[in-house]
Amino acid sequence: MTARARRKALSAAVLALAFSLACGGARADGDETAMTNLVALVSERLALALPVAQWKWANHRPITDAPREAALLADVTRRAQAADVDPAFARAFFQDQIDASKQVQTALFARWRTSAPPSGGAPDLAASTRPQLDRLTQALIPALARVQPWRKNDDCPARLARSLRNWKSLTRYGEIDADALNTALSHVCAAGGVGAEG
Repeated sequence: MTARARRKALSAAVLALAFSLACGGARADGDETAMTNLVALVSERLALALPVAQWKWANHRPITDAPREAALLADVTRRAQAADVDPAFARAFFQDQIDASKQVQTALFARWRTSAPPSGGAPDLAASTRPQLDRLTQALIPALARVQPWRKNDDCPARLARSLRNWKSLTRYGEIDADALNTALSHVCAAGGVGAEG
């Protein structure tokens, strides 16, 4: 599935989930809706690990880019302070996004080394992928602000698990993506991790 097709599928899934919550009587109070929206944005960001990996593979670049990662973390810390989001929360959350993306990229590199490399030309990282990542960074900061009031609640991990399960039921993820998605959501709740549904 191309990145564009995957983004369209993700958008359709968001609409489908919103419709099902509205019409199906599912519990969707403020924090669960906020968490579902956060899962959607995280999923969209994680999907961009593929074109990033393709570009790095084609240009013989390492997966880890420490200067860019440090710049992102410094930027989100500033944005979080301006949006009344706990900077430590925002920093931990975006570190998880970096780690999850690298998890997918590492798995892709391993696959390409043992089988056929990616076909077609490398995506234009500067003109296409990075602007999408920047847009998602801007969207994720207010999304964090919306979940922040509930992240210390005892039931936060269970609510996050419910949102994640709903999201997965509407999208297609391989094991690589599912594991990376759990990594990306590691610090949404103050207790850490994604809990079992109660």
